[in-house]
Amino acid sequence: MNKIFLILALSFSLFAKSELYDCTKIFEERKGELILELERIDEQEQALNALKEATTELLSKKEAKLSEKESRLNAHEADLKKREAEVSAKLKKIEELLAELKELKMNKISQVYSKMKAQAAADVLTQLKPEEAAKILTTLKPKTMAKIFSKMDTKKASEMTEIMSKVKN
Repeated sequence: MNKIFLILALSFSLFAKSELYDCTKIFEERKGELILELERIDEQEQALNALKEATTELLSKKEAKLSEKESRLNAHEADLKKREAEVSAKLKKIEELLAELKELKMNKISQVYSKMKAQAAADVLTQLKPEEAAKILTTLKPKTMAKIFSKMDTKKASEMTEIMSKVKN
């Protein structure tokens, strides 16, 4: 039995050497092809790296441009907000001046009507639109207003009184 194992071991060893020899022989035959394939892979790797670098450079340039545009837009936005605040402040000032002017105008009109005789003031006020007459009457002192109402037509006086109760000073 030992002889069989020995024969088997020898034949296997010869077979393995033969197999090893065949692999080496195949490798040697294909060595040139493998070298060409490695060179091709190396060239593709270099091309890929060059493409990666170019893409990275292009991306960083685009990011720089985008950042610059964003900075300009932010500056423009800040400028617009500043202008908006200035315009808002000017508008508020104009509204205050307009209100002051209206008050001065109403004060002058009020002074004129308070210096008029009650009958004359009543005659003029009845000719005005009821809303306008009510605005003027609200600026007068209660005593003066009472004198003017007493000289007015009762229908007109009640109409103006109704309007005056709704009007806010």
